[in-house]
Amino acid sequence: MGLETVITRTIIEEASRELVELSNIDVVVVGAGPSGLTAAKYIAEAGLRVLVLEKRLSFGGGIGGGGMLFHKVVSLKNAKEILDDVGVRYVEKGDLLVTDAAELIAKLAAKALDSGAKILLGVSVEDVVVRTNPLRVAGVVAQWSAIQIAGLHVDPLSIESKAVIDATGHDATIIRIVSKKVPELGVTPRGAGPMNAARGEDLVVKYTGKVVPGLYATGMAVAELHGLPRMGPIFSGMLLSGKRVAEIVCRDIKSS
Repeated sequence: MGLETVITRTIIEEASRELVELSNIDVVVVGAGPSGLTAAKYIAEAGLRVLVLEKRLSFGGGIGGGGMLFHKVVSLKNAKEILDDVGVRYVEKGDLLVTDAAELIAKLAAKALDSGAKILLGVSVEDVVVRTNPLRVAGVVAQWSAIQIAGLHVDPLSIESKAVIDATGHDATIIRIVSKKVPELGVTPRGAGPMNAARGEDLVVKYTGKVVPGLYATGMAVAELHGLPRMGPIFSGMLLSGKRVAEIVCRDIKSS
């Protein structure tokens, strides 16, 4: 048996074994941006099994683009505890903490992984699993992003979970799927409003939480749902929203 065969078999065996284990999980986070990675870190630290699905082949969401491709991003000082927790270096400039975009991405992802979260790249969510009596979201329907991009008709597979967190940013993918396909749940995304950084930072954290049974929203998906202002290249609200949704999800699961 050549090395090539050993490589192929090892990849398939190990990936398949892990995918079987991940087919039923405590929490699915859709989107590996700042709020999704933060949520995954704190949920995993609380002892729950968490899977992050990211449609791209990289994580970080809007962090990498900074502000108009400048490689620095800022947070308000109310996110200092989270930045310290993940080990991100920053420079204080008045009320702002200035961080390197690449470092913030790398350390958020590393902390989530070190805490026990699993991240799968190149996986898109195209539908949700729904249960009745009571009516609730009970998982996601996943497909390789490459299949979607190629326009091929390939049936997806489902992942069952106790909670699904929409961390897909401006797309609000899961919220929009539920709005369209499960109208009886009464989810109506309003779309984010124009920029108001201060109000947007406060309100996105305030409105973070449960959307309907089994579905939660964090980050800019919250703004899209409730019509909140966008805030641009400032990420304290995203980080704080991720931590808050983690606390809410953990509380709900452990009390159920």
